[in-house]
Amino acid sequence: MSGETGLPTRMVFGALGGMGAACFCHPLDVIRVQMQVDPTAGNPLVTGMNIFKRGGLRTLYSGIDAAFLRQWTYGSCRVGIYSYLLSSAQEKGSVSFQTKLGIGCTAGAIGSFVGTPSELALVRMSADSSLAPELRRNYKNVVDCCMRIAKEDGIAGLWKGSTPTIVRATSLSGATLGCYSESKERLNKYFPQYFGKDSGPTWLVSTLFASFVATTVSTPFDVVKSRIQNMPKPKAGEKPLYSGMFNCFATSIKAEGPLVVFKGFVPAFLKLTPYNIISLTLTEALMTAYTGKAAF
Repeated sequence: MSGETGLPTRMVFGALGGMGAACFCHPLDVIRVQMQVDPTAGNPLVTGMNIFKRGGLRTLYSGIDAAFLRQWTYGSCRVGIYSYLLSSAQEKGSVSFQTKLGIGCTAGAIGSFVGTPSELALVRMSADSSLAPELRRNYKNVVDCCMRIAKEDGIAGLWKGSTPTIVRATSLSGATLGCYSESKERLNKYFPQYFGKDSGPTWLVSTLFASFVATTVSTPFDVVKSRIQNMPKPKAGEKPLYSGMFNCFATSIKAEGPLVVFKGFVPAFLKLTPYNIISLTLTEALMTAYTGKAAF
């Protein structure tokens, strides 16, 4: 079926692509979060083995329902809005790399605000097994997690850590989607014999490059986001562990050194790369089958 595709349809394709990727990549997200919130965590392999020992494969998939909800909030907005705005811009002519970055940042900022509650639930549920048994929150599922957060911290508590979440998503989406679209064009322009306009090799190489750039620029904000969203509620008379994004940066660097802002980089990259390969390729395939045109 050909023809113009509206924003809702693009959002659905984006969510479905993200859910497909989450099925395979979620354990790496759990490892990433636990490395970021636990100062004593080892390397990704050691952390993963420790998580598995605590509860088996089920523990590595803690919060998978939150990951799915995240795709229908953050993921659908991020991919759908970017695809829609990029398509609209392309109808008027060539789109510059700066414009692609701007569209990606805009889509990421909107999506992250909408998806912060599901992101918060994902962090809480992924990190729970790393806590001492008496400190674990033991959420039943993502609905129970969100309802308990709202009850204990108020509705506004569902947007805890929204500032670093939005900053992180803005940088990640701008880098991922902007670099992906630009790489596709450049590869096809300069190496058409190897990279067709919308071929598998073009999608793969573009995704690898975009994932590396995106992980590099977003990991510092990701570390801060995870720590703020996972910090315990202070007792009466106590100050919160972190007063905000910049305080979390300063406190973490002072306690663990400057490289702490890249803690979890390896699992983040290892997760983001196959995640992007699966989600973007699946979204592209769905869009191509439905409209005869690429999504990005």
